[in-house]
Amino acid sequence: MAPNRPETRERWALVLGSSSGFGAAASRALARDGYGIVGVHLDMRASKATADAVRDEIAAMGVPVVFHNVNAADEERRGEVIADIAARFAERRAAGADPVIAVFLHSLAFGTTLPYITTDPQQKEVSQKQIEMTADVMAHSMIWWVRDLFHAGLIRAGSRLFAMTSEGALKNVPTYGPVSAAKAALESHCRQLALELIPHGITVNCIRAGVTDTPALRRIPGHEELRDFAAERNPGGRLTTPEDVAEAIVALASPRLHWMTGNTIGVDGGELMGTRQIGVKES
Repeated sequence: MAPNRPETRERWALVLGSSSGFGAAASRALARDGYGIVGVHLDMRASKATADAVRDEIAAMGVPVVFHNVNAADEERRGEVIADIAARFAERRAAGADPVIAVFLHSLAFGTTLPYITTDPQQKEVSQKQIEMTADVMAHSMIWWVRDLFHAGLIRAGSRLFAMTSEGALKNVPTYGPVSAAKAALESHCRQLALELIPHGITVNCIRAGVTDTPALRRIPGHEELRDFAAERNPGGRLTTPEDVAEAIVALASPRLHWMTGNTIGVDGGELMGTRQIGVKES
């Protein structure tokens, strides 16, 4: 899409991991900006109420919203969701609209946090199956979703694709090895997708959030220390919030950023670059 052409399409956002953390915050922010929302999440009985609350909050904003409670890394479930979107869009086109997935967000955080090697007899080592599962969910699934959406005609010129990465792609902490590897792979996948999709007018970028107190962070052993250390060293004097990231995604979805692709963009208050200045308080 040309940068200054008026937006005539019916904008939708497809968010993987829509029920909590970055995905929920992005879904709300995009809905406030007028996007219809298709959310994909995996919640059991204990957490389904939270997902329903996010969906109902978005519906109250007056935009269309559909949530699918399925495993986003399952090929068959992926096909079902994409077929459902295609059918809904066909109905809207018949009514004179021009719907498109204008924003796609991959925010899947499910993997193992076991060490590669340990001498502690009470501590398990990560298995090959667990390594492969972590990479498949958190990295490789980005390829399959984007490819299927492209061939279904649901993303096209002007679409903005994002994936959530972290400092873990660059640095390692104990027990985070499988996730670090998956995040590094995810960033590589996004660069390759950016290379292949820019001729079609589709951009692909990674968002590297600072340490954020989300349900995903709380599943990491020692997350309290990670959180406290991040807050101490962040020049902004606090942790990143899901809302910080959500607002950045809305801004980065602008048609004016049609030539910005293949990047890993830090949204972290400067956390990665250095240490908070001694004696300087947040204003």
